[in-house]
Amino acid sequence: MAFSKDVKTETVSLNEIQPGEKCRIRSIQLIGAEGQRLLDMGFIRGAAVEVIRNAPFADPLEVSLDGAKISLRHHEAKLLTVEKQ
Repeated sequence: MAFSKDVKTETVSLNEIQPGEKCRIRSIQLIGAEGQRLLDMGFIRGAAVEVIRNAPFADPLEVSLDGAKISLRHHEAKLLTVEKQ
C-alpha cells in the first residue's frame, strides 16, 4: 500500500527570510514602475533567491539572484511572496 504525503511549504514575503536562507519566488504583487523594475532585475516566479544580509529596522536587504547581488528596500521585498527551501 502506497502512502502519499502532502508536502506543505511555508510561504512568506521576502523581507521575512533570514540571512543564509534560500527560497524560491512564488508570486509578485506588481505595483507600477516599482513592480516592473523587480521583473526587469530577474525577480520572476520560480527564481531562486538567497538572502545575504537583512537590516531588521532599516534598509536594505541584500539578496543573491542568479549570481548577482542585489539590494532591495524592505517595502520592495514585501511585494515578493516566496517559498522557503
